[in-house]
Amino acid sequence: MDLKTWTWVLVGITFSIYIGIAIWSRAGSTKEFYIAGGGVSPLVNGLATAADWMSAASFISMAGLISFSGYDGSVYLMGWTGGYVLLALLLAPYLRKFGKFTVPDFIGDRYYSNVARSVAVVCALLVSFTYVAGQMRGVGLVFSRFLEVDINTGVIIGMIIVLFYAVLGGMKGITYTQVAQYCVLIFAFMVPAIFISIQMTGNPIPQIGFGGYDSEGVSLLEKLDSLHRDLGFAAYTSGSKSKLDVFFITAALMVGTAGLPHVIVRFFTVKKVSDARKSAGWALLLIAILYTTAPAIAVFSRINLIETVSNKDYEDLPSWFKNWEDTGLISFNDKNSDGKVQYVADPKVNELIVDKDIMVLANPEIAQLPNWVIALVAAGALAAALSTAAGLLLVISASVSHDLIKKMVKPDISEKGELIAARLAAVFAVSVAGYFGINPPDFVAATVALAFGLAAASFFPAIILGIFYKRMNKEGAISGMIAGILLMLFYMLKFKFDWFGGGTEREWWFGVSPEGFGTVAMIVNFGVSIVISKFTPAPPKNVQEIVESIRIPSGAGEAINH
Repeated sequence: MDLKTWTWVLVGITFSIYIGIAIWSRAGSTKEFYIAGGGVSPLVNGLATAADWMSAASFISMAGLISFSGYDGSVYLMGWTGGYVLLALLLAPYLRKFGKFTVPDFIGDRYYSNVARSVAVVCALLVSFTYVAGQMRGVGLVFSRFLEVDINTGVIIGMIIVLFYAVLGGMKGITYTQVAQYCVLIFAFMVPAIFISIQMTGNPIPQIGFGGYDSEGVSLLEKLDSLHRDLGFAAYTSGSKSKLDVFFITAALMVGTAGLPHVIVRFFTVKKVSDARKSAGWALLLIAILYTTAPAIAVFSRINLIETVSNKDYEDLPSWFKNWEDTGLISFNDKNSDGKVQYVADPKVNELIVDKDIMVLANPEIAQLPNWVIALVAAGALAAALSTAAGLLLVISASVSHDLIKKMVKPDISEKGELIAARLAAVFAVSVAGYFGINPPDFVAATVALAFGLAAASFFPAIILGIFYKRMNKEGAISGMIAGILLMLFYMLKFKFDWFGGGTEREWWFGVSPEGFGTVAMIVNFGVSIVISKFTPAPPKNVQEIVESIRIPSGAGEAINH
């Protein structure tokens, strides 16, 4: 079968499975819609969390980013994996013990204020919409290349699919759909990596293969460094970013992870606190499979790209180049009219423009793998994008229906009314997400990195201080969240969207990029929160007692009572 047929077959089968699961496990109550009834096993929740966590940024964009950035791209590996450890150990068990469905719900109750809840809802919506924009762009990329439709049409198809099972199934449907999506995406990520590792090094384990040697006995990393130097690029294994910026980006991604509402809510779907810890452990193990493979795919794809394209006659370029050229995601501008592709670091001479997001998707084609493997990667990329998009849409709908309508606007709303409101909010959310998918602020990983910065700037201090600092009051938390999110938004809009007079890289504050500025905004949030809380009344005694109780190990209370 040709590639398009294989893609339709595999995407059709996987989409049928997702829709079938959504129909089978549709939510009949708000508890099932928000937290899947609270009875999910640790292994199932671990699989679902891993799928929720490994978005289009992880599947499509991260290896592409490392492929072009080399050593500098490692900040994404360190930040996203380290952040999950931070979330699993420092936040998840305590939030689970507090027993609230959503992050705004936790903040509203912990800080005994509907103003705090409102600020948290706004922050959750900002984070989720920024994050989901990256997912929808990922969906559009896959459809545009493999099903030969334009990116905008691809985004709309993805919107319809995710809307169907997110609105119908809620968290219950999403949980079991995400288990299937994890299986699809990890298989799709690993199969081509194993094939190419054998092809290039003779080693079937990609994690070892990319540090190995080719058929001529040359180290792949040394070979790539040499290719880079020949073309005027910095050596692949050396970094160009300042250490401060690397630290700030890594920190922003780590603490942003710990403040991501769509990941945190997963820990409410299990029966007890100990299950939250177990599912976090399972998820970390399952996530590590992809994250340890991404650097290998980055090296393989970079070498393959340079060797098949650089200094070659345009007319003799392989078919994969022409296929991707049709999507507009790779382009050749023959500046010197010699018919050869000059791919070099100097922008005045360089004739090749490559979208970073295509590297994982194009890699099997560049390596001339079978059509079914290429189609499998497309199905895996869609699984990664849709699984995270569904989780984010649920956060958005819960923020509107549960935190805004149920808790503030209309407390006497019936369960049926709340469920209808949640589904209508999801419809609105997917429409906005689709718009951002069609008009994204940047490539997938950069868009997602901004979402992490917003989460770091807003939620992380409020959650950490809410758990570990009894004296933290509503005035401090509200002031800190507002200061952090506004500062991050200003910096992001100035340097990413050229608002407020725009700004160049040389004008970055302290030399920190927009992707790393979430750390600066987080520090400001902490400072404002603590200072304001010192000069305002302490929280009520019952709130301080709740803070004490959520830090007592599970089971200790029962032992004391008996």
